Order: sequence, then structure tokens, then C-alpha cells
Amino acid sequence: MFLAIKEIKREKLRYSLIILMIFLISYLIFILSSLAVGLASQNTQALESWDIRQVVLNKNANVNMSQSVLNGTDLKHANLTKDEALLGQTPVVAKSKNRPQVSAQLIGIKKAQFIYQDQEIITGRKANNSSEVVVDQAFKVKGYQLGDYLQLNNSKKKYQIVGFAKDAKINIAPIIFGTLATWKTLRQGMPNMQASAIMSRRADYRNNHGNNQTYTIKYFINKLPGYTAQNMTFQLMISFLFVISLIIIAVFLYILTMQKMHNFAVMRAQGIPSATLIKATISQALMLVIIGVILGLLAMTLTAKLLPAAVPMSFTPEIVLSGTIGMMITGLIGSLIPIRSILKVNPVKAIGE
Repeated sequence: MFLAIKEIKREKLRYSLIILMIFLISYLIFILSSLAVGLASQNTQALESWDIRQVVLNKNANVNMSQSVLNGTDLKHANLTKDEALLGQTPVVAKSKNRPQVSAQLIGIKKAQFIYQDQEIITGRKANNSSEVVVDQAFKVKGYQLGDYLQLNNSKKKYQIVGFAKDAKINIAPIIFGTLATWKTLRQGMPNMQASAIMSRRADYRNNHGNNQTYTIKYFINKLPGYTAQNMTFQLMISFLFVISLIIIAVFLYILTMQKMHNFAVMRAQGIPSATLIKATISQALMLVIIGVILGLLAMTLTAKLLPAAVPMSFTPEIVLSGTIGMMITGLIGSLIPIRSILKVNPVKAIGE
């Protein structure tokens, strides 16, 4: 450790450049990880807030809730309890005077069931009738206010915003909570349709009668449009960043080690064991990584505070922990590559040169 600190102090510019590279890579890893988690959560915010375990859809809907329709016959054997709720979903475009249009998902629910009862309202109140709606807080960011009237798609009926809900997004779209009657009006599908899905908080709930098919929430989420591809893309980019950081640390340390071979030879001739030189190299690499990661965390914290609420970024403690550990492991592996050269130092030959 002493040798590592002394050398870093002596070669400030050289090691500052290495720290700068580690800082930029760690900062980019934190940003991409936060964006990945933020975008993923916008697919599943509502489902997670409802604590869903099982989803029942029409088996011909390709595990797509907005395409699913359950009729009276499908619900005949539903056996609904307080842990089940009917839900209707359809995409809509919300319009209001002097407000921007917003692409959203209308979710029709029943007042007597848990999705309505467990709504977390930030401002205002829950909807009491079919002419009132509760909308996600994203509408507030767009300039919508309590009391505004919405028109949905081509419908001439107006719905008053009476509340803003927290974490009400699905398929990366803000939710408009209305009634099942409103959903039926906008859906305009087959006769006798009752809902798009049955949501259950029970892990053992099953309803596979007729056209029904029960799916676990994990399977349902993985089938959300674009969800899996989006996550895999971010994971691939983050993995490449770790590989790039490994290469950068290894190359820099290898070059520095080659430049110091004569010094190492002298120290070996003075009786300093190879283990001490190896520990100094590893300590040096870990110190550089720690400093770079700390700078990356500070920059990421500032970025998270300055970014507008519309940016789907979620900088969580899990990201901090996993990113830091990943960079530390990368630095450790990178520091092991020059060790072979240190072990092969020949003091007599090097001093003779």
C-alpha cells in the first residue's frame, strides 16, 4: 500500500488520466443501469403496486392484456375473492383544451375490488362515478390539473380528473383509471364482454376454464411488448462497459509495469519479495478504481437530482452496490494480468542492463 500511494503521488498526471477513464466508465454504467431500471419499472409499476401474483387472460390474446377479452361465460367459474379483481385495458389518446395530447392506457376497474381500494392518491381523491377519472402523475408533469376534463380517442364524452395516482404506469404509458363501463364503451368489442383480465394476489389462483388461461406474473411481465428485448439490450451494453474497463485497467497497469521493470529488479535485488510488489500493484489498481467509482457516484447523484421528472431514471441502492462491486472485481482482475511479468523479473540481468 505504501509503495502504491508513493507512486501515485509522484506520477499525478499519469494516474489522473487512469482515474478519469475509470470515472467516465463507472458514470456511464450507473447512468445506463438507472435508465434500464427506470424504463423496466415503467412497464410494471402498476402491477407491482397491486402486488399481482397471477393473471388470467383470453388464451387467444397472445399474453397481451389490451388484446384480451373475457365474456360472461369466461367468468362463470372465476371464483373471485377479495384478492381478485376484474380489469379492462385499452390504449387511448387523452385530449384536453390547452393541454398536450397524451398517449395512455385506460384501465377500467370496479370500486368494490382491491385495485380501486388500494389506489395511492398523491393529490385529489378517488373517482366516484363513471364521469370521473384518476390519472398517473405523468399527466401533472404535462401540465394537467385537478378539475381538467379529458376526451378519450374520438369519444365526445368528457371525464373529469379528480386525482393523481402514484406509480400508475404500464407498458411505459401512464394509466387513466376509469370504470369497466367506460372501458366497454371505448373498447367497442364483442358483445357480453366483461373484462380484459382477472388479476389475483394469490399465487395458487387458477382459472383455465373455456377460453381462459392463467399466467404467473413473471411470465406475463416478460411477455410485455419490448420488455425483454429492452432489458437484454441494456444488460449487453453494461456488460461491454465492464469488459472495456477491464481492458483499460489491464493495459494501463501492464504498460506501467513494463516501464517499472528496472525499478522492480532493483527492489528485488535489495531483498524485497515478489509478494510485496504484487500487493503494491493490486493495491494501486483498487485505489484507482475506488477513487474513480466514488467520483462516478458523486456525478451520478448530481445528475439524478438535475434531470427532469420526465426522464425514466431510477438510481437505486442496488445499482450503487452492484456497480461498485462490479468495478472492484474488474479492477482486481485487471491488476492480476501484469503479475506474471513481476514474477519473472531477473534482478541480476535487469541491473546489469
